[in-house]
Amino acid sequence: METKGHNNPHGGCGFSGNREASEEEELSLIEAVQKKKVNRLQQLLERGADVNVGEEKGGWTPLHNAVQQGSEDMVELLLRYGANPHQRKKNGATPFITAGQEGHVNLLQIFLSKGADVNECDFNGFTAFMEAACQGNVEALRFLFEKGANVNLRREARENQSQLRKGGATALMDAAENGHIDILRILLDEMGAEVNACDNMGRNALIHALLSSHGRNMEDITRLLLDHGIDVNVRGAGGKTPLILAVEKKHLGLVEMLLNQKCIEIDDTDREGKTALLIAVDLKLKEITQLLCDKGASMDCGDLVGIARRNYDNSLVKLLLHYGAKEHLDSPAEDWQPQSSHWGEALRKLHGIYRHMIGKLKIFMVEDYKIADTSKGGIYLGFYEKQEVAVKLFPEDNIGAPKEISCLQSCRESSNFVTFYGSENHRGCLYVCMSLCEQTLEDLLEVHRKEAVEDEEDKFGRDVLLSLFKAVQELHLFYGYAHQDLQPRNILIDSKNAVCLADFDQSIKWAGNLQEIRRDLEALGWLVLYVVKKGEIPFEKLKAGNNEEVDQFSLTVETKDLIRHLFCPGENVRGCLSNLLGHPFFWSWESRCRTLQNVGNESDIKIRKSNSDILKLLHSEPPEHYSFNKWTSKIDKNVFTKMNNFYRKSGNFYQDSVGDLLKFIRNLGEHINEEKNKSMKKTIGDPSCYFQKTFPDLVIYVYNKLQNTEYRKHFPQPNNPTQPQCDRGG
Repeated sequence: METKGHNNPHGGCGFSGNREASEEEELSLIEAVQKKKVNRLQQLLERGADVNVGEEKGGWTPLHNAVQQGSEDMVELLLRYGANPHQRKKNGATPFITAGQEGHVNLLQIFLSKGADVNECDFNGFTAFMEAACQGNVEALRFLFEKGANVNLRREARENQSQLRKGGATALMDAAENGHIDILRILLDEMGAEVNACDNMGRNALIHALLSSHGRNMEDITRLLLDHGIDVNVRGAGGKTPLILAVEKKHLGLVEMLLNQKCIEIDDTDREGKTALLIAVDLKLKEITQLLCDKGASMDCGDLVGIARRNYDNSLVKLLLHYGAKEHLDSPAEDWQPQSSHWGEALRKLHGIYRHMIGKLKIFMVEDYKIADTSKGGIYLGFYEKQEVAVKLFPEDNIGAPKEISCLQSCRESSNFVTFYGSENHRGCLYVCMSLCEQTLEDLLEVHRKEAVEDEEDKFGRDVLLSLFKAVQELHLFYGYAHQDLQPRNILIDSKNAVCLADFDQSIKWAGNLQEIRRDLEALGWLVLYVVKKGEIPFEKLKAGNNEEVDQFSLTVETKDLIRHLFCPGENVRGCLSNLLGHPFFWSWESRCRTLQNVGNESDIKIRKSNSDILKLLHSEPPEHYSFNKWTSKIDKNVFTKMNNFYRKSGNFYQDSVGDLLKFIRNLGEHINEEKNKSMKKTIGDPSCYFQKTFPDLVIYVYNKLQNTEYRKHFPQPNNPTQPQCDRGG
């Protein structure tokens, strides 16, 4: 029979006879497969029915239906007539995945020969191997494993599902949830399945088994997983542990099995602060309650006796009193209020729930109370001796933990660092407790980015960086450490908006290696750029750039000069920051103007003594490349004329020199507020703003010429660079 290609919207290639089949006949194609009418199927195909037609609701094609029926004859017939072996249903399942679901090994082999990927998945992340595990298809599972199926592949959910923390489950979890004990044994004993793999919600196979609605083979599955070392303290939805779930199922055998595990955390709570014992009492489960009490469950986990009394269960009341439960439990004070505004709601919640204390620390390591992720174990909210704290977790053998604690203890007296309160060690984990801050530098800059005004004084950026420079200077000079990990997320802002340096797990006790200090200074250089640009450019991108590329950014001359000194600190590397704290970058505009006035008040400048030391210094460089070149033409004409009139009698008018410009700034500052100079004041406005904008490189020029001379006495003091000094003389 002669055939020709048949186009269809699903991209498959069918066969047609002498005419096109009707839509009704194409739908009859699916019906013929479902009813296993092979002759009718072939007849429709010969008449040109679309072999890849998909039904509207789920997108099932004739091939998918044939696979579900387990009919090799129909599958081969459809493939001969051009059925697409890779076509997907609306959920993304291919015929190969459907074959895994149905457990048809021969069909799996056929589709592999047609180019199917053994690990291909549908839109929900299910593979043929996972489907075989879900349905308990042992032969299909073994076949797929032999063909290279990934036993520990985790389901990759679509983006909208991932945001809800869906996905991440493995075939082992599927088998456990569906009660297939034989599949579990094969996966664990023959195929090397990871027993402690967790899905995106942090649930392992044991949690999946306990959450199962049918409860098939529950005890056998739990025993098998326990024998293979599964984590019994993992958490499911609502923070519920396997023990809590077993209690909620009212399953005495499971509870007993779990309590016999050496590492069981009997007093762990769910997100509402309820322990297994409290839940058992609330559900009036006397046998389970007694078992928990015998195993040492804490009586201090809620008003146990009160709950039993409200349930009119006198035998349970007697039992609880026998084990030492209190008749009345003092509840947290109603009027307790958190100090932190940012973390207030979570702290209030944590304060109100029961948690087993770890020494002096109350902590609950679930997402509700997580501050940040780290590569070691995360940072959580907590209470240390009832003080609100941030708790940084480390494995107890981590080499960074002693560095963190040692450095924090050394810096305890400084307000420029997070405060160290103490540490606790429990079950292989070290808990480092420090002051709780409100946000990171990244968060703060995001808020201020919208408030930035072009060509205005950046007081915010200057204050942030001044605090940061002081912190790093103290670290280097007073405490003898190099930080080695200066970046925005390690710079925190407390409740008073003070900048605090944090994260010292990579810090190094300085022993003379200047390269360690240089690394900190270079990181500070990029942080300066990051802050003045209000975080618009990611820090990692800035840091990955070339140090020579600073000029490409739109920066003030003070900023560029400061960054260059950080990148090239000269010989005094360790004392670099002490010098830079007096840099003009940190001077307020008012202080900059006052400095220029004070220098201009020098007698040698006022009388224009050309051979004086100060004028030789100030005039040692041609001004052509500076904004103050030919400065007399850049001052407002009326203002300049009025100021020149002071010298009408002497004829000693202002000249285009740096010295005369400084004298002009000094004289203007002296006279601008006089009653007779109101028009001049109206034109100039604030002199500090006027001269900063008119001659933006004048301050840094004067600073660089005079900083190593006696005339630096006119500069603001490094310990308070934003405060102008008093004018010296008249």
